[in-house]
Amino acid sequence: MSDVRLIERGRMGRVAYARIGPNEDLMRSVEKLCVAQGFGNAFVRGALGSLIDACLERPDGSCQVIRGPAVEVVSLAGEVRRQPDGTLRAALTGVVADTNGQVYGGPFVAGANAVCVTFEITLEEWLPFDVS
Repeated sequence: MSDVRLIERGRMGRVAYARIGPNEDLMRSVEKLCVAQGFGNAFVRGALGSLIDACLERPDGSCQVIRGPAVEVVSLAGEVRRQPDGTLRAALTGVVADTNGQVYGGPFVAGANAVCVTFEITLEEWLPFDVS
């Protein structure tokens, strides 16, 4: 098996701060924020908030549901990338804590992580250099 690595050169661009409202999906909202700001690619630089319930992807592709209400997002990392068809796709991974303080981690499942009260997020635009 070969070791495949992608090295991309570029520079950081603008920064966007946003508040995601109740019942909005975390992943879809991050994608919509990038569209609204004209970001083709972006990195998550900071986040604070809670989800009604959390759904994290397990290694087998199934969803691990962490019941709330108010599952706290302890940490969040990830990026948004422009796809070959021009759409944007977020890939976010994080650590969450349930109402008993039990912690869980993994990739967030798109369409299954509704914001509880509010969610604050900071995104920074990534501008890859054209290598053609």
